[in-house]
Amino acid sequence: MFEGFETQRIALPDGPEINLRIGGNGPPVLLLHGYPQTHICWHKVAPQLLQAGFTVICPDLRGYGDSTKPASDTDHSPYAKRAMAADQVAVMRALGFDRFHLAGHDRGARVSHRLALDHPQAVERIAVLDIAPTATMYGRTEQRFATGYYHWFFLIQPAPLPERMIGADPEFYLRQKMAAWSREGPGSFTPEAMAEYIRCFSDPAAIAASCEDYRAAASIDLTHDAADSDARITAPLLALWGGKGLVGQLYDVLETWREKALDVSGHALDCGHFLPEERPDETAQALIGFFGGKA
Repeated sequence: MFEGFETQRIALPDGPEINLRIGGNGPPVLLLHGYPQTHICWHKVAPQLLQAGFTVICPDLRGYGDSTKPASDTDHSPYAKRAMAADQVAVMRALGFDRFHLAGHDRGARVSHRLALDHPQAVERIAVLDIAPTATMYGRTEQRFATGYYHWFFLIQPAPLPERMIGADPEFYLRQKMAAWSREGPGSFTPEAMAEYIRCFSDPAAIAASCEDYRAAASIDLTHDAADSDARITAPLLALWGGKGLVGQLYDVLETWREKALDVSGHALDCGHFLPEERPDETAQALIGFFGGKA
């Protein structure tokens, strides 16, 4: 995986160490992964962006993969999307990029949303994959959403309840969640990628950090969202989603993003939740076209 890329580890001042892959020589594109995955989720898409002329950066978010997993606190601020977004701006600056294209899937898309609001000068264009805005989804919670996304309400329970329950068999939990969210089940993921997800998610510190990610989303992130509810993303925004996934079935995805951004376009792909692995070619081509790469 990731032929033509190198692995780096960047220590941020007063922050975590961020593990990443980087390759290419052109306009920078930052790709952010989601739960319960790592940067490996981009292994089918990133090489296509590289071939299209971009410099491609795929980090592990703080708390995930081989990046540092900071201790949390009572208000979950170390895992606020504001903190996670600031990490990525600092990483890109350390690599020499003050402005870049940005794409995020799942939790990475939520980090991307906050990054585009907090650091608008850094974002050339932004793509969000298979999410509606966090505050929108919580605000419109109903039975079908709560059933399909029960983990939103399970993971936010006080420690150590979800940590202990997941930690009893993390491989089973990870495989079950990923199969349930994808159209083609386990066949959506290569054995090499799945082995990496299992390796990283089996770390008790990663389980605890991912729970804190969700606790932050249900608390401090909503506070931040409420404080700038009138703010709009100014960079052009592309929304992609899985036509067979719950987000596409429950929401008018483009309309939810037109409430949060000034310039929105996008469409569904014929897949479930994991666009970069279920439909990598279509995902890559959509991103290349949106970011202005070579066809």
